[in-house]
Amino acid sequence: MSSFSQLPPLSLYIHFPWCVQKCPYCDFNSHQQKTTLPENQYIDALLNDLELDLPLIWGRKISSIFMGGGTPSLFSANSLDTLLAGIRARIPLLPNAEISLEANPGTLENERLFEYREIGINRVSLGVQSFHDEYLEKLGRIHNSETAINAIEKAKQANFDSFNIDLMFGLPGQSLEQAKYDIEKAISFSPNHLSYYQLTIEPNTAFYNSPPVLPDDENCWSIYQNGLAILLENGYAQYEVSAYAKKNQQCRHNMNYWQFGDYLGIGAGAHAKITDANKQSITRYWKLKHPKDYLTQSAISPVAGSREVTGNELVFEFLMNALRLNAGFTLDAFCLRTGLLENQLRERLNKSIHQNLVSWDEQKNLVRTTDRGKQFLNEILQDCLPE
Repeated sequence: MSSFSQLPPLSLYIHFPWCVQKCPYCDFNSHQQKTTLPENQYIDALLNDLELDLPLIWGRKISSIFMGGGTPSLFSANSLDTLLAGIRARIPLLPNAEISLEANPGTLENERLFEYREIGINRVSLGVQSFHDEYLEKLGRIHNSETAINAIEKAKQANFDSFNIDLMFGLPGQSLEQAKYDIEKAISFSPNHLSYYQLTIEPNTAFYNSPPVLPDDENCWSIYQNGLAILLENGYAQYEVSAYAKKNQQCRHNMNYWQFGDYLGIGAGAHAKITDANKQSITRYWKLKHPKDYLTQSAISPVAGSREVTGNELVFEFLMNALRLNAGFTLDAFCLRTGLLENQLRERLNKSIHQNLVSWDEQKNLVRTTDRGKQFLNEILQDCLPE
């Protein structure tokens, strides 16, 4: 039986489903832009979508907004300004709300980054992936290293509160020295935040149907360990599996996910998680995935489905997020965010605790993944799956 004494922070995720072209590794809901982008129509649809969601969160404030995709930076600053103004008119934002935008360096011609900053976007995440043109081509990116560097320099000049660089490692044919160059090049621009993650082959992608030859596990581990050492030496603390930040520069929006906060989701294929104190429930819901369906239904109901999360499934979903954090989580946080009791958590973690994959500090009431456990996170979660 769930029992919620207070509601968690609330974020807003906005999905933009179009890209110039689909990357062969991407399994996100993104569609190649084949005709003129329906910019105005989509902004209207997003605001209609939000309007229909308002009864779910009456009286609550937004702590962060994240515009992801797809490629949100295909949209002009004027369109995003209209969107943000419409959001502010409907839901109060906290005064220091983090407002993030994912941006593809290949879509940032002219003064677009400066314009984004002027309309109130205070954090930008640049999908660089590599500074080697040969790997950018293999990854299907529409930019080259020169374009990426130009975008980073403009982001610095635009004076965002924070900017992130996305980097991949374990690329087809990548050597340790090439991966080292990528991470040292990224650090040379002094970003506040770095996302550093291994290329994985996901179902329903071009790479899955025609897999490239990737470095073996031993080489990937060496690349990762070397990259981690370089990041730490340069003042980037790892706070999540693939996230590194300067002091106090963690992505607040993503932290809310990992700490099992609430979030609205608007846009084609967007997902949401909402805690209802009156019903004493946690519900996930998701929007229609295809842009055409979403645009057609946004004024009526763009919701594709929903489900209440309870019991062991709730424990699993909490752990799937919280165990990614280096700092772990307190038992108070678990009980507060899930409405469940401590024994329901211990039942699911006993095996991993005995295997020294998870530590449970009784004095500090703190649960976290051990250094060894970080290498076996999937196995830990497998043991926590609801029966």
